[in-house]
Amino acid sequence: MTQTILITGASSGLGAEMARQFAARGHHLALCARRTERLEELRDEITAAIPGCRVAVRALDVNDHDAVFEVFRSFRDEAAADGRRIDRVVVNAGIGKGAPLGTGKFHANKETAMTNFVAGLAQTEAAMELFRAQDGGHLVMISSVSAKRGMPKAMTAYAATKAGVAHLAEGVRTELHGKPQFKVSVIYPGFILSEMSDPSRKPGLLMASTEKGVRAIVDAVEKEKKQAAVPGWPWTPLSTVLKVAPLGVVKKMV
Repeated sequence: MTQTILITGASSGLGAEMARQFAARGHHLALCARRTERLEELRDEITAAIPGCRVAVRALDVNDHDAVFEVFRSFRDEAAADGRRIDRVVVNAGIGKGAPLGTGKFHANKETAMTNFVAGLAQTEAAMELFRAQDGGHLVMISSVSAKRGMPKAMTAYAATKAGVAHLAEGVRTELHGKPQFKVSVIYPGFILSEMSDPSRKPGLLMASTEKGVRAIVDAVEKEKKQAAVPGWPWTPLSTVLKVAPLGVVKKMV
């Protein structure tokens, strides 16, 4: 079934590749990010490759919380004018800045917390506003395998924010349990190459290429999985191990 999928942080990295892959599977798109020129290039690329695909784009800084609601509503109105609705919202926008706590880099950790968690809350609120009004929809939260356990050093604040947004989504799922028209998926990506990745890393056992990693994300979303660590191998078993491993092991893993 063709759906209209709203993706935040869609101008690059995982968001842009999700847009390509969802479009290739026959879905329409509503894409937003700060860099509109990148969004427009992506829209032109997709519509040239898939002429029937509807791709709406909007500028959005997710830290402008009022704008989050305005942009989501404008996507809803544009889709409605074409006889469609926003069927799925992928809360993807985020950053990976951070530093060990107590080292004078509070500004970096605060920026991560505001962008990943507080702005994630705004996006979730705006998505659920749409879904409650239309009595249905699929909320997709892009978390991280790092959310499975408290992480050391530069990942401490990042992992905490990703755990926070996962719990937001799971709380929504709990509230709406028994209402099958509402779906909630929490996706826990492992190491996937993107603009946020260490540029020295190469694809391998633990580091998936952008295309492969996003294919695993899209597969899990299309199956409406409640939660998924992706790619499944090796991250499904590793995420389980991560939750119970001794702290010395966790420290060496990151």
